Amino acid sequence: MTGLSKWDWETKEKLVADINEWKEKFPFIRELVVSDDGEKIATIVRTGDMFTTCVNGEVWEETFNRVWSLKFNPDNQLLCLVYKDFEWALVIDKEPMEEKFDFIWNLTLSHDGKNIAFNIKKEEGSGVCLNGKPWDNIFAEAKDLALSTDGKRTASHVQVKRRAELDILGFLDKMWTVAIDGIPWERNFINLWGAVFSDDGSHVAAAVRTDMSQYTIAVDGTPWEKVFGAVWEPIFRPGSADVVAPVQTPKGWTLAMNGKPIWGNFSQVWRQVSTGDGKKIAATVAPTLGRWTVAVDGSPWNVTFNQEVLSPVFSPDGKRIAAPVKNNKKWTIAVDGSPWSEHFENAWDPVFSPASDKVAIKAERNGKFYIVVDGKIGKKGYELLWNPVFSPDGEKLLIRCIDNGKYYRRVVPIGEI
Repeated sequence: MTGLSKWDWETKEKLVADINEWKEKFPFIRELVVSDDGEKIATIVRTGDMFTTCVNGEVWEETFNRVWSLKFNPDNQLLCLVYKDFEWALVIDKEPMEEKFDFIWNLTLSHDGKNIAFNIKKEEGSGVCLNGKPWDNIFAEAKDLALSTDGKRTASHVQVKRRAELDILGFLDKMWTVAIDGIPWERNFINLWGAVFSDDGSHVAAAVRTDMSQYTIAVDGTPWEKVFGAVWEPIFRPGSADVVAPVQTPKGWTLAMNGKPIWGNFSQVWRQVSTGDGKKIAATVAPTLGRWTVAVDGSPWNVTFNQEVLSPVFSPDGKRIAAPVKNNKKWTIAVDGSPWSEHFENAWDPVFSPASDKVAIKAERNGKFYIVVDGKIGKKGYELLWNPVFSPDGEKLLIRCIDNGKYYRRVVPIGEI
């Protein structure tokens, strides 16, 4: 999230919208979407046989056959994809983009929200559109979308030629590759996934299938020399061109960098993440079959869980790490290898305070949603809740919630949660 210091951290409570009134006014409303700073809430509503959006109770005048993929950018502008007169378009705060397509999907914003990309489909094929300009090259198929950190470059997995109908073995012809800014790699693969840019946007890596049962990582179109029984999606080590990915060897799963194992072996390794300076790497691992935990730089926590461990999250200073974990059908958060004593029906990704000393989450218990800080459940349960946000000084939390059918923006000191 950007611009935290400019948000309103003084107003304790704002009643932004009465969702009960929306439900009475419209035949139905879809999923509610809120802005990062909590000042706006939006949804898709039906008016007659058509659809439009409602923002803080204000309904857009123009209606559409279909509306989906609502997102707020950091400037609180509402973006969505709309279908009307047999064409799809992007709309930004009521203003439709001039360029129209047969279909568009994967609406993606850069970190600062200034650059907007999405996949497109035209009669002649598929590709990507960035800031209203489609790629010059169109492909038989384009799937998924990666946007560089600065938002100026795009990549997609593309099928370079069409496969004949009923050709069940056509995939062996290696028709898939990665296209960057519309330019495909020279080498093709049976299939590929997980394309990602390096921090500076100058390199792209992806997981690729080179043969019926051989997988590896390709960087800028060149596969690693070594192939594996399976691989998961790669990441770039921040500030470098080093690529890190989980790989399966005859001895088990491990983490490899630039094609060479850097960890010991596990029953499974995936969901690797790195600190911002690239000095530490953590991942979800299974030390033995059916037992899950987090490993940091190859060393697993002492505690394991019997159902699931989601993606670990590093603190801003890189010294702490937390992850949602599930054991015996109950969710909680484990921080630095120690699970909280409280358990929940659902637990969302942990959020560290700016000083890395506190952890907050959104959690569900008995049909209500709660803010939980350092394992302590908040006093108030809500009908609906979004992830909490720490103030820049770490002393307050922004709570975006539905309470008695009304959407509130609340700023609460940590000690009063």
